[in-house]
Amino acid sequence: MRPVRACLGAAAAVALAAAGTTALVTTSASGATSALSDRWYAAAPYLMPLDNDPPNAADIMDATGLKAFQLAFVLAPNGGGCSPTWGGTSPVSSDTAVQSVINTIRAKGGDVSVSIGGYGGTKLGQACADPAATAAAYQQVVTKYGLHAIDFDLEEPEYENSAAIRNEIGAAKILQQNNPGLYVSVTTAGTADGTGWFGKQMLLEAKSQGFTPNNFSIMPFDGGFNGAASQTTALTNFNSVLQSTFGWDQATAYAHEGFSGMNGRSDTGEYFSQADFQTVLDYATSHHMDRFTFWSLNRDRQCTPADNGGRTSGTCSSVAQGSWDFAKYSVKFAGVTPPTTTPTPTPTPTPTPTPGGSCKAAWSSTAVYTKDNEVSYGKHNWKAKWWTQNEVPGASEWGPWQDEGAC
Repeated sequence: MRPVRACLGAAAAVALAAAGTTALVTTSASGATSALSDRWYAAAPYLMPLDNDPPNAADIMDATGLKAFQLAFVLAPNGGGCSPTWGGTSPVSSDTAVQSVINTIRAKGGDVSVSIGGYGGTKLGQACADPAATAAAYQQVVTKYGLHAIDFDLEEPEYENSAAIRNEIGAAKILQQNNPGLYVSVTTAGTADGTGWFGKQMLLEAKSQGFTPNNFSIMPFDGGFNGAASQTTALTNFNSVLQSTFGWDQATAYAHEGFSGMNGRSDTGEYFSQADFQTVLDYATSHHMDRFTFWSLNRDRQCTPADNGGRTSGTCSSVAQGSWDFAKYSVKFAGVTPPTTTPTPTPTPTPTPTPGGSCKAAWSSTAVYTKDNEVSYGKHNWKAKWWTQNEVPGASEWGPWQDEGAC
């Protein structure tokens, strides 16, 4: 997660049975002494507590009944080193701001998971020498905040680095062993066939190390998706990938599978409405999947007219909605009925781009492109700003591709 997910901020059957399963119980400076059910950690939406105009977690809890939050993102220091920071800039060791957010949530009967990685920035798996050193850095986060859950968000550019992924998977296994009951999720990019080549290599690394988290989750957006049907197809295909990789049957694979969506307008201009979330939620619960989450609570509110002009924002969804509409689907996944509120506005129809010129040759993940090379992707033409390979056009507004408009 995610260009708008990370870069703006960096400025910047198991599933249903899990509702009664408790996780690690620990005491720390955070004051945490007990855990929620695993089902709540599986339902926790992402929240950037320091960036992207953070909403008040207590207000969300009151309005929706939500109890768990996925705090993002822990990275290596921007200046180098193997110690955990928030967003590459705020050391976990001296943090008080995120601790205050956690205290507020826990005082209301909730809890948090922490997500490491995301899209962009330097990850600890890249900076630390080996799995043990990587795990030691993450253990500082687990201990400081008394965590019962942690998420490894392994995507660009880290998941293209086999040594870094070896460190991350190895660290996740060590944390799992050293913190009995710790809920561990692994999140990676989604594609139409489930996940891409690098995602499949990550799964093979987990298999080779004998590591099985609570779930492997995919993010079926920013890859030519169009509503819920394309997402459920990707989840079905990912289930087959899990079966073939680990030798699981279908039910076991679903019990270790998760969904991580993006509410409203995605980074590449896809739109996902409240109705799409309901469809995927129905799929996840009917197939007894282990996780249902989304990016992000910072975006789970109506844009102002000035912000709603067909662009992706880190602070609002760019679709018609009531505040925290999307969080209510997480609450439902946890098995709770959200409080009754005023009716949700009719979602904004997905705009249809006006065709421009003819489309260039289709972008290829294996081709090498140099400055001024042109391709088509997602019914838009794109021009390379510099040398690039396997970087999806439009995946980041700071990326190598310049949007030349619809084709």
